Amino acid sequence: MISFEMKILKTIFLFLVVGSTFAQTNCLCCETQHKQFDFWVGEWVVKDSLGNKVGENTISKIQENCVLLENWKGAQGGTGTSMNYFDSSDSTWNQLWVDNKGNVLKLKGKYTSGRMVLKSDLIKGKKVDFYYNQISWYQNKDGTVTQLWEIYDSNGKLLNTVFKGIYYRKLTAK
Repeated sequence: MISFEMKILKTIFLFLVVGSTFAQTNCLCCETQHKQFDFWVGEWVVKDSLGNKVGENTISKIQENCVLLENWKGAQGGTGTSMNYFDSSDSTWNQLWVDNKGNVLKLKGKYTSGRMVLKSDLIKGKKVDFYYNQISWYQNKDGTVTQLWEIYDSNGKLLNTVFKGIYYRKLTAK
């Protein structure tokens, strides 16, 4: 015969097992792939390669960690917002950027070799037949993050570097 205490212990154990299983499967965006862009999360001062401040950026996780929300404020008054998410249906990262001038940029790519690399579809050009945007982010050894925005022709030849920003974490007031 099982003692009353044993029944209680078995019941508690069952609740713990079921509860932890539910907690593990309840988080739909907790897989490793969903955390690949977490190095960009934070509040940042962004400088060019000469050390001049070009803006500030806040990257936060929203929608139960399923989306990285970017809020950019440029030093010259420009603003922009992007939503970044991992699409498990095709195993890609995606970004939708919209700024206060009505510019829209849609990017898709992957995290490989320590870099998040996202590209646009081919766009009809004026100086070249077609081109695409490629933006890369990578974490540096000192904890800063570099963002590099480049434009390539349809054959993959670099045409222009649009932006190279170094992200420095804002220091919290003590």
